[in-house]
Amino acid sequence: FPDKGNRKEHVKITSQPKPGFLERLSETSGGVLMGLVTFLLAFYLLFTNEGRALRTAKSLDEGLSLVIPLDSIHSVSQQNEGRLVHLAGALSTSKPLFDPSYGLSIQAVKLKRKVEMYQWVEYEESTEYEENGEIKKETKYSYNTEWKSEVVNSRNFDREIGHKNPSAMAVESFTAVSPNVQVGSFVLSKGLVDKIDNFKQLSLSNLEDPHADVTRGGDYFYHSENPRRPEVGDLRVSFFYAGLSGDDPHLGSADKVTVIARQQGDQLVPYHTKSGDVLEILYTGDLSVEEVFQKEHESNTMKTWALRAAGWLAMFVGISLMTRIFYTLVDWFPVVRDLVNIGLKAFALCIATSLSLLTISIGWLFYRPLWALLIGSLAVVPIVIAKSRVPPKKQQ
Repeated sequence: FPDKGNRKEHVKITSQPKPGFLERLSETSGGVLMGLVTFLLAFYLLFTNEGRALRTAKSLDEGLSLVIPLDSIHSVSQQNEGRLVHLAGALSTSKPLFDPSYGLSIQAVKLKRKVEMYQWVEYEESTEYEENGEIKKETKYSYNTEWKSEVVNSRNFDREIGHKNPSAMAVESFTAVSPNVQVGSFVLSKGLVDKIDNFKQLSLSNLEDPHADVTRGGDYFYHSENPRRPEVGDLRVSFFYAGLSGDDPHLGSADKVTVIARQQGDQLVPYHTKSGDVLEILYTGDLSVEEVFQKEHESNTMKTWALRAAGWLAMFVGISLMTRIFYTLVDWFPVVRDLVNIGLKAFALCIATSLSLLTISIGWLFYRPLWALLIGSLAVVPIVIAKSRVPPKKQQ
């Protein structure tokens, strides 16, 4: 806990009769149904992910072959109407963003006000053990005061007395977005503006206290009588900006971005590829066409592997839940129970790996058949390895 001086704790012990065999069997049956749903969702996730990854890769290759780098961002050429274009330049907006409540303005694409309230937070730590034929649960509840950007509902605390939080904040958080964002003579679409999210905290050192009941401390405005010793319900406000769009004596020059999108008049809008994807790309900095598409391919690869891992994990969990019933049938015998548990985990590991590889290969079958056959052949490897570790007599 960051502030041990405000930490409070108490322990609660609850007990319940140890569930009987039929009750545990009933709970396991419910787990089997959940496991089946998870198992089927894993198939869907793995299969669609491969199609998405290959479609995105083809769309990026198509975009790279068609994109036209613009010679100038300060003039709109009708020859490029409807075509995929590449340009880089400094951001510009028509007018600054304001927060009149705190006397703050900045020439940027986005301005975010973040409000935090000093509140009680409950932490819970539980341990279970068996004693005198009962299952006992010992729960330690700890309470600490912290700055939180969301209202913590103290009504859900185990002990609300002495740890009560206000039900709402007097000041709300918000994000202001410039209605007109340009790079040279080109206006960015909403999708491109949404990609400008490299928020940086705004220094308040050059600002004065906006009200008598507000005190500036560092990069925060405090609604507190004593910011060094805040009380529950006190507020602190900080500001963040993204996409600096004008030269500022304290923040520097305007941010540069690189954009690849379709030219429609003086607008930059999404480009629909023949492969079925949409190209609407924005990166911070001045990047070449090759650098942009390389970053997009890397992002696609990372997303593909992350979804593959998620699909494999979902399949492993689903198989484990469906086979849990065998563990329940023998949990009266500790030695047998532990051996069965190890065997079930190994079984789930092998089957999940093999089925994941098989599903991935089917996803590739429509796009790259040779790769699909190679991956499909790898699906039998985990089963062969598992079988080779079984003694010959057991196999017989």
